[in-house]
Amino acid sequence: QLQLVESGGGLVQPGGSLRLSCAASGFTLDYYAIGWFRQAPGKEREGVSCISSRRSTNYADSVKGRFTISRDNAKNTVYLQINSLKPEDTAVYYCAARWGLGMCVMREPYDYWGQGTQVTVSS
Repeated sequence: QLQLVESGGGLVQPGGSLRLSCAASGFTLDYYAIGWFRQAPGKEREGVSCISSRRSTNYADSVKGRFTISRDNAKNTVYLQINSLKPEDTAVYYCAARWGLGMCVMREPYDYWGQGTQVTVSS
């Protein structure tokens, strides 16, 4: 069964950090771009970062300098390090996989999606 599973979310104070993980099972991520998306209550889902199969990266302007995406193909896992968290970063964070060797894009459609992990930034 092809599956993506996110983990690492939680409640954190403003200025804090989290590392989100996206682990794949049932397929190898080697030839997939991975995107991280988030959806805040009452808002549309938005792309925040992506990493191509060749490790080129993109970030939304709102997270540049604070978020870092990386991948460990040996562990079939992609990470999103999020620093200097702000209350407006509160959302459910999803990872998604899209087959291809080109540049990654932070917009749908993607082929496979995880179930999401909640990130709440509050004092």
